[in-house]
Amino acid sequence: MLSKRILTMQDLSCVGQCSLTVALPVLSAFGVETCVLPTAILSNHTMFEKWSCVDFTEEAENIMRVWKENSFKFDAFYLGYLGSAPLTEVAKKCFAQFSSEGAKVIIDPAFGDDGKLYPAFDEEYVNAMRKLIKSADIILPNLTEACFLCGADYEQNASVEFAKKVIKKLSAMTDAVIVLTGAEKNGEIGEIIYSENQFSYVWAEKLPKRYHGTGDIFASAFTAVYLESGNLEKACSVAGKLVADSIRNTDPEHRYGVNFEYALKNTIK
Repeated sequence: MLSKRILTMQDLSCVGQCSLTVALPVLSAFGVETCVLPTAILSNHTMFEKWSCVDFTEEAENIMRVWKENSFKFDAFYLGYLGSAPLTEVAKKCFAQFSSEGAKVIIDPAFGDDGKLYPAFDEEYVNAMRKLIKSADIILPNLTEACFLCGADYEQNASVEFAKKVIKKLSAMTDAVIVLTGAEKNGEIGEIIYSENQFSYVWAEKLPKRYHGTGDIFASAFTAVYLESGNLEKACSVAGKLVADSIRNTDPEHRYGVNFEYALKNTIK
């Protein structure tokens, strides 16, 4: 039985449980053949005080040139933390040159949280992402990213009704299915799904602790389960459970991310 061959584009932190060091093992554990295009290589993730970074934009072009010579094709694309506006153009070239028939494009915008952009990003990057999501089949923004993308004012402790208004505004900018992550109501956390002009929801218990890299775990597991099942609610449910189990099995003083490796074994079983 042949598995799906997916290309994931995001940065690689040599130390730390996030981005490619999460995506590759999670996708592979779910039975997805995973190929990678690093957008940058960091000494460690940026929750640590110091780090080094090498931008891979130029090398990405060289990699794609060789891929084209080898006639490589991919059944799906999953994009996470890209890091710079020029890399969104690299992504578009990937879609154009290396898509198998019916290839899905899943994008986690990964540029902000809590109403703010991450330090590496600015309005130029947001504008570039606005253009890139037009190429997506599914996007996985949190509320901050959805607000930036559609130009809505962010609200702290936003209601579900506010989130739905933002989603509808964002839907006017892309034909993609929108899966808004990290929505909250009545002590629960989950996803608001907008597909074919209909809303659906997946809710679970909200845990008190937040960790770096959980969004990458969610997006990776979601992508794997969705590619296998085609079911958005199932993909959200399985991915959310993996994140929750990872958090429950992580020492509160752990700074590298969450113990997804331990939780992944139980999820796969």
